[in-house]
Amino acid sequence: MAFSNFSNLVSGDIAIDLGTANTLIWIKGQGVVLNEPSVVARNKVNNEIIAVGTEAMEMVGRTHSGIETIRPLKDGVIADYKMTDAMILGFIRKIKLSRISRPRIVICIPSGVTDVEQRSVRESAEHANASEVYLIEEPMAAAVGIGIDVEKPVGNMIVDIGGGTTEIAVISLNGIGTLETIRNAGDEQTSAIVEWFKNQHKLHIGERTAEQIKCNVGSAVRSQGEKIAVKGQDQITGIPKTIEISSDEIRQALTDTVYQIISAIKRALDKTPPEHASDIIDFGIILTGGGSLLKDLDLHIRNKTGLPVHVAEDPLLSVVKGTGMILNDLKKYKSVLIQH
Repeated sequence: MAFSNFSNLVSGDIAIDLGTANTLIWIKGQGVVLNEPSVVARNKVNNEIIAVGTEAMEMVGRTHSGIETIRPLKDGVIADYKMTDAMILGFIRKIKLSRISRPRIVICIPSGVTDVEQRSVRESAEHANASEVYLIEEPMAAAVGIGIDVEKPVGNMIVDIGGGTTEIAVISLNGIGTLETIRNAGDEQTSAIVEWFKNQHKLHIGERTAEQIKCNVGSAVRSQGEKIAVKGQDQITGIPKTIEISSDEIRQALTDTVYQIISAIKRALDKTPPEHASDIIDFGIILTGGGSLLKDLDLHIRNKTGLPVHVAEDPLLSVVKGTGMILNDLKKYKSVLIQH
């Protein structure tokens, strides 16, 4: 989904949700103006950036030896600084930011990124002509975006299931009290589906096909199962073929990744102080991020923890909305920003 064809140049402060799977940009007074995959396509011969975002994603698995597609963020960390810089600049060009504009930019980053990574992100924003740069951690931005009053002395548990990481945080008094982060989220689930077909059916399917299967029929609990056709390449003959499977196989493929998320939630609950634990009994666990859209995941977590579980409204946009709300009132949210 791209919203980048503006007739007028954009000026105004910018909020960026820098995610492993997708990057979203919000502009003051306009809302979300860009939502594209965090992918860069590069010419390997001269290192020229050919495409970023949707256009680069369309090349994944379809490039020749002279072009490579890169995901600069992996498992919630910046795996490639240069490509992250190129990607941020590429996205800011897409929104047609006025050359004379000197916006304030707030960037949301995964919890636990290193000081070096933070500095790298700040520098990328400065290259994009930012007058001021602020960073915010993902669970805090998600909490603000969901509508939680993060200043209150009430513990709220947020489970943010993104592309590279699942971040579980208990937020209270403008801070993150308990934090549990695992490198298991949407990307890991997609990889698990690719591996399942390889091992169970000797069929090689691409990442994009696996992602579509996950979104269409993936589930956290056993269902009646419908028959689905899956196209891929026979690993033995190398010939393209289509097989028919039950959608319940996809649940089986995802069993381990779902188990790891629930185990991490239980570890976070175990570390949570008693007062916050009682708040969580009252208010429940809130799921956000693209991974929270896996069918019946909320039901499965409820069954395994005995706690109320809610999926945030618009979970894909919680983080960028929160980042935008923080940008709108930097004075109010000053204490939740990452200090440097």
